[in-house]
Amino acid sequence: MGEMDGLDVTDCTRCPELVDCRSRIVNGTGPADADLLFVGEGPGEQEDQQGEPFVGRSGTILDDKLRDRGLAREDVRITNCVRCRPPENRDPTADELDNCWPYLESEIEQIDPEVIITLGKVPSEHLLGDDVAVTKEAGSVRTAELGGAVRDVLICVHPAATLYDRSQDETLDAALDKAAAMAGEESGGQSQLGDF
Repeated sequence: MGEMDGLDVTDCTRCPELVDCRSRIVNGTGPADADLLFVGEGPGEQEDQQGEPFVGRSGTILDDKLRDRGLAREDVRITNCVRCRPPENRDPTADELDNCWPYLESEIEQIDPEVIITLGKVPSEHLLGDDVAVTKEAGSVRTAELGGAVRDVLICVHPAATLYDRSQDETLDAALDKAAAMAGEESGGQSQLGDF
């Protein structure tokens, strides 16, 4: 089945094709109590080599945009739906997503974020269990039961989308503005119904 050592998956062989393709398991990075949890699809080549999510071009875009909003990468948690690189960077299969789901649920439960930001179509549909028109719905918040609680999920375009389509830049900016505001409100000390 695979071991989870705290937030890290240390040994998993559930997906034979991914085991053959990966050079390592890529776990989430960032604080174990982050307010913002970003969820991508899966590791690409650079992530597989470096063992960290979002380190390629899309990671640079995300880092820059977080910095513009006063957030450092170190302040947020970044993880993926699957922790192993699929061959040729193809989308993860339904089985692969399902195999990795318990790890993601466990991570969500432990982090207990104020808001989960899904980066792109695969994570948006995976976490919400529904069809999502990401470009149209980017910046909108839906709720879903994840990691043992009903949580806010903010739909966002994948940072790489801005490389191919400049108009996505504003869409990404608007969604991240909202994420930063949501995290800011929560840490502003207002009591929530959930905090007894």
